[in-house]
This record gives sequence, C-alpha cells and structure tokens, in this order.
Amino acid sequence: MDFSSRFSRRNFVKTAAATAGAATLGSALAACGGSGGSSSTITLNYWDYFVSQAPWIDNEIKLFEKAHSGIKIKKTIQLSSSYANLYALAVKSHNTPDVAMIPGQPNFNIQVSQGWFMPVDKWANAAWKAKFPEGTFHEGNNVFNGKLYSAPISGAAPWLQLYISNKVFRDAGLVNSDGSVKIPRTWDDVTHAAETIVKKSGGSTYGLGFGNSGGSMFQWLTHVFTLGAGAVGGGYTMDYRVGKYTYSTDRNYYDFISLFKEWKNKGYVYPNAVSISDEVSRAYFERAKYGMTIGGVWNQAEWTTHNFTDYSLTTLLCPTETPKGYFPTSPGGTLWAIPAQTKHPEEAWAWFDWLYSVDAGKRWTQQFNEDLSAFPQNNDSSKIKFKPFAQFVGLSKFAMPAPDPSISNPQTAHVEVQTVKPNLDDVIAGYYTGQLQDLHAALSDIEGRMQKAQDDAVKVAQQKGFKVSPDDYKFTDWDPTKPYITKPAQG
Repeated sequence: MDFSSRFSRRNFVKTAAATAGAATLGSALAACGGSGGSSSTITLNYWDYFVSQAPWIDNEIKLFEKAHSGIKIKKTIQLSSSYANLYALAVKSHNTPDVAMIPGQPNFNIQVSQGWFMPVDKWANAAWKAKFPEGTFHEGNNVFNGKLYSAPISGAAPWLQLYISNKVFRDAGLVNSDGSVKIPRTWDDVTHAAETIVKKSGGSTYGLGFGNSGGSMFQWLTHVFTLGAGAVGGGYTMDYRVGKYTYSTDRNYYDFISLFKEWKNKGYVYPNAVSISDEVSRAYFERAKYGMTIGGVWNQAEWTTHNFTDYSLTTLLCPTETPKGYFPTSPGGTLWAIPAQTKHPEEAWAWFDWLYSVDAGKRWTQQFNEDLSAFPQNNDSSKIKFKPFAQFVGLSKFAMPAPDPSISNPQTAHVEVQTVKPNLDDVIAGYYTGQLQDLHAALSDIEGRMQKAQDDAVKVAQQKGFKVSPDDYKFTDWDPTKPYITKPAQG
C-alpha cells in the first residue's frame, strides 16, 4: 500500500490511556458490567488498509489487548482502492466498524457533516492536544465547527524519494574516495549516473526504472524533480504564489519532462517501465536491473522482508545545488476516526487514544521504521538502527511549511474539485510514449482543465453560501525557500 503523505502522504500515544485513559475506561467498563471476566469482553471492529504497515498495527493490537483485558480488537484489512465505496456502503447499511481509517472520498468535512464520525472532544482535553506540536489541530482540517475528529500519525517529511542501488553504483564506479556511493543531488548528477551505469554495464543494467502500469509514476517523478527547481506546485497542486496551476507557464515542467524523455531516448530508462507494475519494478530494483527508482518509505518494509538492504536514498533533485523550493508541509493531518454508529464509544476512544499515543508513535518510527512520527521527540535518527530508514528521517530537512488555504479560510474545505481526466500523469505518459508530440500544448491543456475544475469548484461552493474566493489560494508573500506560517482565520 502506498501510504503517502497525503496522510500527510503520513501519530500516537501509549498509555496516556493507561493513566488518565485507563481510569476513564475502567469506570466505563464497570458500567458495562465489569472488566474482568470473558463474559464482559468488548470486541471492537477496526478497519484499515495497511499492508506493509500491518506488522506495526498487529503489534499495537497485541500490546493494547494486554493492557486492556476487557477489550479485543477485530482487525479487517480492506482494499485501499475500494475503501471509500466500502465505507460508504457500511454507513448506509448501519454496519460501520468502531474505529476506522478515514476514507479518501468525499472530503472529510463532508463525511463529518453527513454524520459518519463522532467528535472526540469528550475525551480529547487540552492536555491530550498539548502532546502534539503547536498548530496540529485547526478548523477545516481535523476540526469542524469547533469539534475535533481526528489527528495525524506521521511527521513532516518528503513523501517521495529517489532510491539508489548501492551495488549498481559501486559496479559502475560511482563512489567517493571513502567507498561510499555518490548520491546524486542535481538533474545533471542523475543524467551522469544513468549514463555511466549503462556504459559500464554494456547496456545490461539501466540507469533508472519504474513501473507505471497502475499509473502515478510520471507524476511522482515530476514531483520529486520539479519542486526543488522552483515549480512549487510540483506534480499535484497549484502555485500558491499566484493561486493558479502553472504547468505551461513555469518552464521547469517543460525542461524536466523533456530531459526525462531524453533519458528514455538514450536508453537510460528500463524500456518496459510503462507496462510493468510498481510491485514488479521494486523486485527488479532488488535484483539490480537498474540503479535508481522512485518510491516512498513504504518500499523499505517490503525490501527488508526480502533481506534487501543495500540501497541509499535522496529526494528533491534540483537543476542547481541549492533548492529553490521544498516539499510543502502543513500542520494538521488525519488518519483514524471513531464512527458515529459505534455501540462502544468509550472503548473505541481507548483504542483511538492508544493509536495516537507518543509510545505507539515511537514504535512506528524507531522500531518498525514506518515513517516519521507526529511527535518530534520520536524522530531522532541516532536511535534508528536501520541505516536506510535513518537516511529517510534525515531527509526531513527537505520539507518546509508552505501556505495552506484551509488554515487561512477553513471554508475552503467545502471546495470540492472534481477529478480531471486525463490527468497530468496521463499527459506525461502520452508524451513519453510518443502519443503526444507537442509538449507545450499538452501542458497548456492540462493546466487549463485543472484550473477550470478549481474555478468551477469555488463557484459551486459560493453558490452553496460558503465564503470562498480564488484569492484564498493566493499567497503573494510566500518565499518557497523559507518556512511559511499560514495565519489562521480571524473571527
């Protein structure tokens, strides 16, 4: 499962439920008829779509059940691609779980307004919230109409990385004087590495490989290679300096996609990249078929189970040594919530509280190496034994706070932008494969369609009575080389 940061993409606390929470839970269980015997055991249905993260959640379930003898967790892993539909059907049939990962669609505020989830303010007091970094909880993100519904699990870090096969780089002589591999930092570095790998291997090994049969990879690559160039919207969002999409007006998109096509034409890229899956591509990278690939931190758990650990990673590849932009981050975040239909709200809170505990977050980061923790004290790379994951934690320096319209105007949560197809990934794939010849025209087309979808969504929200405007997405004072703290809405 590509656990991105869109969960940003990417937090817990062990027994703040075992102290304050345990007392609350104990009285709640007593009210239910006692907490000791098996006859009074409450079974909570829990849904997620974790795959590589499953060992972590299984361990948390084991620890939680040991600390809460009156509660059992029944875990169901759903398919991520159909999770939103499955959850909507569960709501309709009054058969929701007791704790669940939040579906990606519709917008979370819409789910809340339709009564899918309950607020947790009854339990989440000021002390509970204070454990999280300042600004974590804000209206339009995890708070709606002043009520809290969720929290983040992961800290701020670049959610995509360029992975480097140490073996391939060593075989190609791409090493420093101390024997360590030369980690590419610029577009030219990647070009040089790819060219060297192909030449030194006599064409038996490729510089770069990926698997795009399921889509997304062209957009991933564009995101990693354009943010540092100063195309601050990357592969996914508009340029908040001007409040518009800039795929055709920001030259960096044209330059990178042209360079990418040049890599293909010169034979630097694995030739069947468009037709293989990301799963197959990860296996090929293990087998040293190519020296570089794109992916997220979720790749590491799978590779570790295969005993493949001989790789390095980097991110934010730039045309120049000094980045002109960074991976954008924003305070806030969501992952789990408590369904409003639960018959066991006190016990559901105990499990919710456990998942969002500092200690669970520490295991998430330091023991299971899943992602950064939302709690900064857990993100000490010196306490992480696995070198590639410690490298990932070190990449947090390439992430920086950026403008967030949902903070300056929480009503933008009601701007529901319709999916645009073909999307940017499709457009880049079309140019890469030769189906599209005029790159500038193709970028102008996708820019126009994305902007129209955005503008239409704002108009629809306005017609519904929400006070939103295109200007909500414009932050003219933003310097993308510096942290930007979005000012909350007033009044």
